[in-house]
Amino acid sequence: MSWSSALRRSAPWLVAVVVLGLVALQAREVDWPQVRGALRQLPLQTVGLSVLIAVAAHAVYAAFDLVGRALTEPRIGRWRTWGIAAIVYAFNLNLGALIGGLGMRLRLYTRWGLPPATVAQIAGQCVLTNWVGWCWVAGLVLLLAPPSLSAGWAPGPQALRAAGAGVLLLALAYQAVCSVSRRKTLQWRRHTLERAGPRLALLQAAAGAANWLLMALSLWNLLQGRVGFAVALGAIVLAAVAGILVRVPGSVGVFETVVVTAIAGAVPTHEALAAVLAFRAVHYLLPLALALPAYGFIEWAGKDAKRGTNKRCKEQDTKSRRFA
Repeated sequence: MSWSSALRRSAPWLVAVVVLGLVALQAREVDWPQVRGALRQLPLQTVGLSVLIAVAAHAVYAAFDLVGRALTEPRIGRWRTWGIAAIVYAFNLNLGALIGGLGMRLRLYTRWGLPPATVAQIAGQCVLTNWVGWCWVAGLVLLLAPPSLSAGWAPGPQALRAAGAGVLLLALAYQAVCSVSRRKTLQWRRHTLERAGPRLALLQAAAGAANWLLMALSLWNLLQGRVGFAVALGAIVLAAVAGILVRVPGSVGVFETVVVTAIAGAVPTHEALAAVLAFRAVHYLLPLALALPAYGFIEWAGKDAKRGTNKRCKEQDTKSRRFA
């Protein structure tokens, strides 16, 4: 293995170690008793509303797999697809895309007879839908209302506006390709995806954007409207980028640091951190708590379905031999 190859593979881990070290140092300066007090003071109706918003956001994200289903047309029902995707998303949020996203999809979809290649297409379309929506939302918020970040370690407003214009152009380019291209597939490096038509591409953009908007609405609600919605939205889209750059499962610590930094000054740090921790509880931990028993049920049902399929195959094979 060459030095350059080894460096490319180890760079994300080195970045993760450095960032987590900085997060740990910052965590030592937090007044945790004040944070616990702020958490206890969050109104129950505020938390309850964010739970409802989180359910809606989770349902929207789970529908992303229906895009892949529409393009691959596997022999699996829409509701079953949506149910599997809802379970997968909870694991994806907490364990990361490789284990929770792709690994869980392969495990659950193949239990219902889907080949790995089809599962990979569904997973790829889900990722594409999510980030097409992110490009629309992030492009508009960074271009029109870039969040104010601490000077010295983060880009300034002009750089954020330029980045916003860039990702907005990416979103427009994707829509244009889906509208005018004659190619049936999209190619990126060694990955190939079925190309959506113009109408389905618009649905991807709408669904993807809706998920990010709902998450921002939940954060804004937990902050009790003490920052503008655009500020909460900007914090969410920047935290998503940080989560990609620093490959930590669930973006633990990274998400909290970015969001608190993005809203610094408008809300005291301990209250901002309390809101972000409540956000993690309703958007990350609650779905996982519900997904664990659902996963057990899917495993049991999948085994039962597999036994039934094998039995039918054996019966058909026996009948074929009798008539031979």
